[in-house]
Amino acid sequence: QLQLVESGGGLVQPGGSLRLSCAASGLTLNYYAIGWFRQAPGKGREGVSCITSSGGSTNYANSVKGRFTISRDNAKNTVYLQMNSLKPEDTAIYYCAAGSARRITTLQPMCPQALTYEYWGHGTQVTVSS
Repeated sequence: QLQLVESGGGLVQPGGSLRLSCAASGLTLNYYAIGWFRQAPGKGREGVSCITSSGGSTNYANSVKGRFTISRDNAKNTVYLQMNSLKPEDTAIYYCAAGSARRITTLQPMCPQALTYEYWGHGTQVTVSS
């Protein structure tokens, strides 16, 4: 009925790039802010990036600033995470999440916490290794 599906993960060498996609069905993404999260082996869930429903505002974790770019194409009901200059420490399962734009009113000074989001995908594995 309603789902978010991540894709684009895989194995990549350090310094390489991947583009993750988050495709929605059963909901219209232009009503939702989107967050990307990741969970590395032995670590807790970490916020990576977020974007407003219109795409007019974005924010990033300090660990990925300058390397990752979040974007969205509401006509395709899809959100993207472009990941460049990947490092082994980026290895994790990456999740996208959707939260109502009526609830998520600002992305400053930091992305909203995970509990703010209502809908979650099942994740896609990113492995950065030589």
